Amino acid sequence: QAQLVESGGGSVQPGGSLTLSCKASGDIFSIYIMGWYRQSPGKSRVLVADITGNRVTNYMDSVRGRFTISRDNAKKMIYLQMNDLKPEDTGVYYCHLQGYGASSWGQGTQVTVSS
Repeated sequence: QAQLVESGGGSVQPGGSLTLSCKASGDIFSIYIMGWYRQSPGKSRVLVADITGNRVTNYMDSVRGRFTISRDNAKKMIYLQMNDLKPEDTGVYYCHLQGYGASSWGQGTQVTVSS
């Protein structure tokens, strides 16, 4: 089963930017749908954005136009560029891999947006 390791979280002021990264282990990567999920305090984990192996993307409404998901299949990496961050973007962001019966989660990285 693939292992996922996130990095890049931190604390920023509203309007700031962060880029999250996720590194996958394993031999096969390009066939999987990769996604970023967020779990805010007291709320369920929700899909923020995902990307297919051929780079078709999907975003939750509140981040469309501010966040960009991308992947580098050769490096087995995905990224989430987050711009114009808002306090409601605060939460733990998890990387997720799915497809062909596989499902893996990373350990999560904290993003805090506060003035």
